[in-house]
Amino acid sequence: MAAWVLLALAPVAAGVMLSFASYYGDHMVLQKEPAGAMVWGYGEPGAAVTVTLSRDGGLIIMKKMVQVKGPPGTWTTVLDPMDQGGPYTLTAGQGSENVTLQDIYFGDVWLCSGQSNMAMTVLQIANASQELVAAAHYPYVRVFAAAPAHSDAELEDLERINLPWSIPTAENLGHGNFTYFSAVCWLLGRYLYEALRYPIGLMEAAWGGTPIEAWSSRRALQACGLPEDMGSISPHRHLSGPQTPSVLWNAMIHPLLNMTLRGVAWYQGEANAFLHTDQYSCTFPALIADWRQAFHAGSAGQTEPLLPFGFVQLSTYRRQSPDDSFTRLRWHQTADLGVVPNARMPGTFMAVAMDLCDERSPYGSIHPRDKQNVAHRLHLGARAVAYGEKDLVFQGPYPTRAVLEVTRGLLNVTYSQELVCHRRDTRAFEVCCSSQPSPCAWLPAPVVAVESRTVMLAVAGCGTLVLGLRYAWAEWPCEYQSCVLYNSQGLPAPPFLLDALPAGETPGCLETAGGKELLLLPSSWFSRGI
Repeated sequence: MAAWVLLALAPVAAGVMLSFASYYGDHMVLQKEPAGAMVWGYGEPGAAVTVTLSRDGGLIIMKKMVQVKGPPGTWTTVLDPMDQGGPYTLTAGQGSENVTLQDIYFGDVWLCSGQSNMAMTVLQIANASQELVAAAHYPYVRVFAAAPAHSDAELEDLERINLPWSIPTAENLGHGNFTYFSAVCWLLGRYLYEALRYPIGLMEAAWGGTPIEAWSSRRALQACGLPEDMGSISPHRHLSGPQTPSVLWNAMIHPLLNMTLRGVAWYQGEANAFLHTDQYSCTFPALIADWRQAFHAGSAGQTEPLLPFGFVQLSTYRRQSPDDSFTRLRWHQTADLGVVPNARMPGTFMAVAMDLCDERSPYGSIHPRDKQNVAHRLHLGARAVAYGEKDLVFQGPYPTRAVLEVTRGLLNVTYSQELVCHRRDTRAFEVCCSSQPSPCAWLPAPVVAVESRTVMLAVAGCGTLVLGLRYAWAEWPCEYQSCVLYNSQGLPAPPFLLDALPAGETPGCLETAGGKELLLLPSSWFSRGI
């Protein structure tokens, strides 16, 4: 495989030989309509290049004439929008030279990025042998993996490739540990294929132990007021990969900007539970906005401006944690709003994973092996947000209303969906009370009853006013698939941290016969230092 990669990238080094860019190859998937797929490569500066798309039988579908710009000796064209399907042949010609790519299909292209939980391969997950055998049944889900690389400057093309575009096999899906191919990415693509029934192209660019700062451009970091210099972040013992700001953006994301994409899947954040945790509520939305702008511009406007962006909320790590950094990071992944999409993170979707713990994982508890549920939850969000599938439930229930019954010592919390209670837990819900000094000492609010969409919590020790309410605020909030609240589709209620303000202090809120209604708002506890 290494020899293939060196041969494929040799024309790039020469700068004048006709070639496609590194991540175009046989068996690839190009983005289907309504977008046009961007195609680019290298040639002799000033020369004319003809790009021809043909059916396998030779029938020419379209031709594009472009001129090689030099330096750096690159050519670029956008194909006319194509319906799903194939196979096609894509040829670039310059004078007497021709380079041909075969077995090309049009479908949807998804980029999968992040750290080690994205890099975990199909070989490493639960039921790996069955999943690897099943690969042969999905020849129209094509896979590609960039090799880990870092750079102090933005690169125009990938330096190395781990897996060129391939038809999936047990060998290339299970090459080794944390290499290729990403299990979350593969399963997401497979589930999307089962729902859409047309080709899916998956591009993996992941590196374990890396913080979001390394995946962010300088623009994105500056948007959050982070230093503009490119000096290295002080090494942290929990982080094994590059930590210097922008080095992975430069080497692994910037080279891909010309590719027309349908969406992005992101599994990252564990590193930032130990590094710049409370900046994540800015750095993550900033990365999303910056990637969208960059892919839209890089593809000549073919990648949509609001590129769908899905992500996995952190799972679990330690049963006993010295702090709540993991829990805070989960909250910051939603820009401190609890659910997505939201005003700060439009066009996004999230897979909750805090109930998929795996204490016996041979790769460490921070790497749970159940990636099937992760990908299933992620693909539901993709179908709803990216593909606009109506009436599809893609996330768990979230609180919308609370009424405090002072005389009975109860807090009645109303949710957005019908509730299924998997177990009673005296510490799943916690309250901050007005009688307590600052900082708040959170008190357990045991579940008394769960009825339809309402949870009744015991808050007798809280006095006349509840100031804050939180749920599943723990690094390891429950055992496997046994958190307290789910919906009828089996999706867990996400964790939250909410201010509870008296309704009388807020215009438009109501007093009810059942007690004092509280207005639930995304919490500002962090800004108060509580």
